Order: sequence, then structure tokens, then C-alpha cells
Amino acid sequence: MRTTDQTLGLATPSLSLTARMMLAFGNVAFVWRALRNRREIDYLNELDDGQLRDIGLTRQDLNAALTTSTFFEDPSSYLTQSARRCARSSVFSSAGR
Repeated sequence: MRTTDQTLGLATPSLSLTARMMLAFGNVAFVWRALRNRREIDYLNELDDGQLRDIGLTRQDLNAALTTSTFFEDPSSYLTQSARRCARSSVFSSAGR
């Protein structure tokens, strides 16, 4: 490797086997987590509307989480945001009473 390549940052050393395996494991774990969370959303669909309301969700939130995310994206972050929005709005509406 030339000195100019080192100083300019043009040389990109290849990753070690361990680093490549950790990167691959991280990707597999991410996909597995996303698929598991999709299955959990299916279980949430079995709850009635009152039970969903108790945890700060609606049936529309569940459907939107599944339809707005791609197959390998984790839809649980959408549900977390929806539940937090619901909690905030209920706090503000009860404070005005």
C-alpha cells in the first residue's frame, strides 16, 4: 500500500472473518426480530378493541403498522409511537376535565 493511499484514506482494508461473521449475524438477528414482531402483531389482532385500548392501540394502528412497513422492516416502532401518541393525548384530555 502506498503512503499517499494511507494518508488520503483511499485504502480500505478488508474486514476480518470475525467482523464479517458478526455483521452477518447482526443482519440475521435483525430480520429474525422483525419477523417475530410481525407474528406478535398478529397475536395482538386477536385481542378485542377494549383490550387494545388498554394498551393504547387501535385496530387501525395494527393494520397501519403492517401495511406501512416493508417485509423486512420492524413494524413495532410504529406501534410504540402510536401508543405514546395515544397516552399523550389521553393525559392532555384528562387534564382539561
